[in-house]
Amino acid sequence: MAGSWVPDTAQGSDFSLANIPFGIVSTATAQAPHAAVAIGASILDLEALASHPRFSELFPSLAGHETVFSQPTLNGFAALGRAVHREVRNGIQDLLSDDTPHPEFLRDNEELRKKALLPQKNVKMHLPMQIGDYTDFYAGYHHAYAVGVMFRGPQNALQPNYSHLPVGYHGRSSSIVVSGTPINRPVGQILLDPTAEPKQPSTGPSRRLDIELELGCFISRPNEMGKAIKIDEAEDHIFGYVLLNDWSARDIQTWEYVPLGPFNGKNFATTISPWVVLADALEPFRTVGIENKTQLQDYLKDSRADSVFDIRLEVDLTTPEGDTTTISSTSSKNLMWSFPQMIAHHSLGGCPMRTGDLLGSGTISGPEPSERGSLLEMSEGGKKEIFLYGMDARKFLKDGDTVTLRGICRKGDMAVGFGSCTGRIL
Repeated sequence: MAGSWVPDTAQGSDFSLANIPFGIVSTATAQAPHAAVAIGASILDLEALASHPRFSELFPSLAGHETVFSQPTLNGFAALGRAVHREVRNGIQDLLSDDTPHPEFLRDNEELRKKALLPQKNVKMHLPMQIGDYTDFYAGYHHAYAVGVMFRGPQNALQPNYSHLPVGYHGRSSSIVVSGTPINRPVGQILLDPTAEPKQPSTGPSRRLDIELELGCFISRPNEMGKAIKIDEAEDHIFGYVLLNDWSARDIQTWEYVPLGPFNGKNFATTISPWVVLADALEPFRTVGIENKTQLQDYLKDSRADSVFDIRLEVDLTTPEGDTTTISSTSSKNLMWSFPQMIAHHSLGGCPMRTGDLLGSGTISGPEPSERGSLLEMSEGGKKEIFLYGMDARKFLKDGDTVTLRGICRKGDMAVGFGSCTGRIL
């Protein structure tokens, strides 16, 4: 792929010309949230771009939808479907490339360039989508196995249903926040002495606050209630992907999850990265996930084997003193279930998926100790300390800690990244 005339857009950067992720911003001159794409260290303001008199000529699929980039979320754009997303992304790549066929539209148009091309550091990011529903899955095999061993032993680490269906639970969309939003330490019922009888909980702030390294997927096209999405059609219902930190209060979760599953231990906060990487941008990085040797039901059989992505994922922990340690490095290929399989199962009974719905992959961990995607695994349930720079250590998060997730795909000199997904514990 050609380079870009926009500064700081080397092919190895997160937001190279090969990417073009979409987000919602406000700027000094346009404070109402509206759409933009990231390119290098800049943003291309799509509301400003749409003001060009030739906009519909260059983006014919947006005819009749010219105001879609002035809306405060990407839902309207997402709902137009993957063919439109592809055309618009390709058109933006043409405008920003070194050999642009339309230099007069933006590159050589100083007035529009000053209005539309702005430093990322000068804009405010918002949640990219209006999220009606959020479902978190448990598709990370190594995480599921490690946690199962911790609580049930190696013989019963995975529940009998794990390899038959994508296990998930309905989360809370109202507490999903964009990267950079501070996180309050949650309060809940905690069993301080699990050995005491009778069981008597206390109410207080979580002492075992954790992170979960995940990938998030946004739904574009809805399906009718009562009509399942077939697995080979699921890709057409995907808008794009974000990094996701499913903050987890392990002590609250342990006491409350029986018999109905996660509740207050999960619903206090979920952080996502602000830029949605479109499905097409990740196509070159498809790969094969973890083999599932179970005979699957027909509705879960995918016609393609390369149904997950090889995204290099990292977790940084920064202490209140400012020391940063990379505590995990793994890949999103460590999933047993793909997002198309999750969508096919989620809609099997006729559940209507809606534009803006968010699906979480579940914690992504690799097989090695350095690849674990949660502190619960890293500390082996609080038995071991995780050593950090600055002569510090953790079992779980302390107040003032900042956690940053990062993700990037690489193939040759081409890279597609997600930026960062950050939250600080108050």
